[in-house]
Amino acid sequence: MRSLFIAPLLVALAIPAFAYAQPVASEADGLWINPHDSVVVRTSSCANKLCGWIVWANGEAVADARESGVRQLIGTELLQDYHPTSAHSWSGTVFVPDLGRCVSSQINQLSPNELKIKGCILGGLICKSQLWTRIERVPQ
Repeated sequence: MRSLFIAPLLVALAIPAFAYAQPVASEADGLWINPHDSVVVRTSSCANKLCGWIVWANGEAVADARESGVRQLIGTELLQDYHPTSAHSWSGTVFVPDLGRCVSSQINQLSPNELKIKGCILGGLICKSQLWTRIERVPQ
């Protein structure tokens, strides 16, 4: 008799755990270029969050990053541990290579091809936003 109650309970408890263990697929997954056309980031889910790694950078971006102590810009995780806050919005941390530091950040997907990425310092007193555009392939 006791097993009649335990088995359904275990199944009910396992369903939410399984649901959260699935990767977070997002319309924000893909290749994005910054407004200066100097850096491309590939975004995808990572441990149920949204992350993004630099896959291409022009010479000026590489030089600016080196000046702040970033030796290898390509492969750097720029967008770190973004968790969903609402539909098409995430909160996490952005690494700013030319400053050599991480700041708190929000991402809002304005359309299928446009992300607004905002980074803030001093508890949100000073913020800067950029509009990133989806691209199909990494520049040559």
